[in-house]
Order: sequence, then C-alpha cells, then structure tokens
Amino acid sequence: ERLAYYDPLTHLPNRRLLLDRLRQACVASGQNQQVGALLFIDMDNFKFLNDTQGHDKGDQLLQQVASRLRNQVRETDTVSRLGGDEFVVMLEGLGADIADAATYARSIGDKVLASLQAPYELGSYVHHCTSSMGVTLFRGRDNSVEEILKQADLAMYEAKAAGRNTLRFFDQTMQKAVDERADLEGHLHQAIERQQLELHYQIQVDDDGQVLGAEALLRWHHPQHGMMSPAVFIPVAEQSDLIVRFGNWVLETACRQLAAWDTAGFSVGHVAVNLSAHQFNDPGLTHHLKAVLSDSGLAARRLELEVTESTLINNPTAAIALMTELKELGVRLSIDDFGTGYSSLAQLKRFPLDTLKIDRTFVSGIPADASDLAIT
Repeated sequence: ERLAYYDPLTHLPNRRLLLDRLRQACVASGQNQQVGALLFIDMDNFKFLNDTQGHDKGDQLLQQVASRLRNQVRETDTVSRLGGDEFVVMLEGLGADIADAATYARSIGDKVLASLQAPYELGSYVHHCTSSMGVTLFRGRDNSVEEILKQADLAMYEAKAAGRNTLRFFDQTMQKAVDERADLEGHLHQAIERQQLELHYQIQVDDDGQVLGAEALLRWHHPQHGMMSPAVFIPVAEQSDLIVRFGNWVLETACRQLAAWDTAGFSVGHVAVNLSAHQFNDPGLTHHLKAVLSDSGLAARRLELEVTESTLINNPTAAIALMTELKELGVRLSIDDFGTGYSSLAQLKRFPLDTLKIDRTFVSGIPADASDLAIT
C-alpha cells in the first residue's frame, strides 16, 4: 500500500493518491459549495542541479522541498509529488466566494514561492533555485479530476513563460482580478505614509435639526483611481495586516478633529468611529484608546465606538468582557447594522450599549412600509 500510494523519496502522496483525494474533494465541494484550489509547482532549472552536482544532491533538494511545502499549508491540505520535480498542493474549504478563494490561494502560493526560494544546504553545497506555479480553482464536479490537474499544469507553464519564480491562474479573468487586488494592497501599504487617507464626517441630528454628533467615514485618494469608497479597499485591508493600522489611524484622526472643532467653537457633541472585527479583537485596543484620548485631550464620553452585530455574536462572552472594559474607560458603545445577522433580543440585552443602529434595509421603507415601521 505504501508503494502504491506514496512517493518513496519524499513520503508524500503520489499521483494516484492525489487524484483519489481530489475526487473526494470535488464531491465534498459539490455538497458544501466550498471552493478548493490546486497549486501545481515545478522547480526551475532542476535538471541543471542533477547534471552538475549529481542525482544525490537532486534527491536531497526534493526532500527539502517536500518538507517546506508541508510547513506552508494546513494539516488538512494535501501535498503531493507527481514525479520528477513536480509537486501539487490541494487546498480545500476556501469558502463559498470565488474571489475570496482566489485571494487566499494567491496568498498561500506567494508564501510557498518565497519558502522555496530560500537557499538549500545540500551537504557542503549551498544551492539557490526558484519555482513556477500554476493555480486553478474547483467547486463541485464541473470538471474531471484529470481536467483540473491539466488546468493547473497549463497555468504552471504560463508562469514559466512569464519569467519563472511566479504564479499564474488558469482563468485569465481571475488572474487579472487577483493581480488588481494585489496591486491595490501594494498601494494600500503606502496610503498612511503618503497621507492619502482622509476622514469625511456625516452629522447626526435630532428632530429639530440640532447636531448631536458625527460619524467618521474613511476615504482613500488612490494615486491612479482618485477617491475610493471603503467598500472597495476595506475588504482588502481586512485580509492583510493593514486593517488594525488603518483603524488606529482613524481613531487618532477623529479624536484630534473633534478637539480641533472644540477649539474653533463648533459644538459637535461626539464622534462615532467604526471598529473592524480585527481591531475589536486586538489585545492592544484598550491601551491604544487610553493613549489616543490622552494625546487629544478628549473626554472619553465624547467618543463612540461602533461594532457590527456579527463581531459581537461570534464570541459574545469575550465581547461582553471587552465592552465592559471599554465602558469603564468612559467611551460610548454602539452596535451597527443590527438586524442583518442572527439578531437576538435576549443576546442584545447583555451588551452594555448606548446606541442601536438599525440596518438601512429596515429603515429605508419607513414610513410607507408598516412592517419596517413596526420592527424599527
């Protein structure tokens, strides 16, 4: 069985076992609608190593490649050696959204390429090499397993043609979308340093039109595309390490602005700032808040922090503990988009909230829609 299903050199699953697991993955994917990905990896100029240093060194390289690949993926993912210097990684359960799955596959692919680029110690000889990768996504049984493998193989040759040490998607439309997303993330990394971010403020008023407060809304001046809505770039920031940095910048800027309005004689009341799930769960949030309030000289009660319903519902016990800690600082707390998730009044009453923001899908029908009116 070992000889039939595993590669004797690297001890990885061989082609036969990979295809068997891919068939099972396709069946599971069809049932749960989760997208999977196949990463086809070929070492660049491997023949040169065998020809100049001998097959023993080549075998050592392949064993180290196998080890690095296993270290870059989850235990539930499959790493396989097809033969020669060709390896395949199968990723399962990447979510139902194709674009998000492509982005995740791209991030894993980039990590794998970087890992395989590091020097290899083959006895006394240190070898440097790169690899090329083809990626294809699958869901259900739209294509045969042989077809899926062929797509990844073709994409790998596209990566070779593009200059090696890179990856390509089989679907050119998807490749374009992933490239655009990577480009967007690259520019996002420079947005704060180059002062491309700015806050707009939407006032909140009472029945008489008196200003009660304002909500801070983030905008980005993209160097090529101009003013961009957060709906475009916040999802990208959330999938990188940027979202906490952006959130902290918004907090600092909004508090300074409210203090500046006070000095200028404008009465705005309070400022509301959205907290992302990553920022809400950041262990340094309370400490950072104290520093921001101290630096701006703003009273804590004039800052309102907004979190979405889904952020709180994921781990209500931890959320309540953190919110209680924030309330002790003196800040106001608000729940945003209420009614879009698994709303529960029993759950709601446990949260120490000052403001409940009902989702626009209920509010927009008022007063014509009696149901919206009743719910609100």
